[in-house]
Amino acid sequence: MTVSLREIASELPVLKSTEEREKLLGVIGALVLRKISLKKASEIMGMSCGEFSDLLEKLGVEYSYLEEDDVEIERNW
Repeated sequence: MTVSLREIASELPVLKSTEEREKLLGVIGALVLRKISLKKASEIMGMSCGEFSDLLEKLGVEYSYLEEDDVEIERNW
């Protein structure tokens, strides 16, 4: 079963237009893949870093700029 980006975007109640929802999905993807920073993602969405972080939290999106080794070091700290 293939789900289109438009179908996924239509399920995001946070933004008004489908285009904004699609943009959000692309920005989240780039952020999670570490292609852009949180600051750049916020800028693209026209939000402050705090607003965008809150939005990610509400959507249940988890991301980290730490490498796996860094995460392990922090866990063992």
